[in-house]
Amino acid sequence: MTNEWKELSKQAAERAVNSLYLSRLVEAKENSDGTFTLILSKEGSKKALTYDLSRMKIERPTAWDKFWRIISSDIPEDKKVVRDALRERFIKLGCYELHDSVFIYPFDCFKEIEYLAELYDVRKYMRFVLATYIDIEPQLKKFFQIAS
Repeated sequence: MTNEWKELSKQAAERAVNSLYLSRLVEAKENSDGTFTLILSKEGSKKALTYDLSRMKIERPTAWDKFWRIISSDIPEDKKVVRDALRERFIKLGCYELHDSVFIYPFDCFKEIEYLAELYDVRKYMRFVLATYIDIEPQLKKFFQIAS
């Protein structure tokens, strides 16, 4: 079990399971002993593969829409381990770290970021901005290998 999973609170895990159940991504199967087992629905199986943390990636479209996605967070010190894990996850996804807790990405990544925010139970500390201008655009285009 990875450190990321160890940091999830029981409450966050329960909320995630309830959310999955309500979104019809999982189905409940009653066992002969009266317990229930949650199994992935067909749609849930597709999502599980998409959001496998060890293989999670953001799809790069063929053309850039000329919008910058800015992800900002102000996660409290008492959640430092989660904050650091999230920062590491953003970097692994290929985000550019502009400042501590501020990342930029040129392609649609809202679903992936929202998923991570919910998974780590830090959604209330995060903001997502869609911007058309940033003064370091040439540097960012070079970083993301976007043709000018």
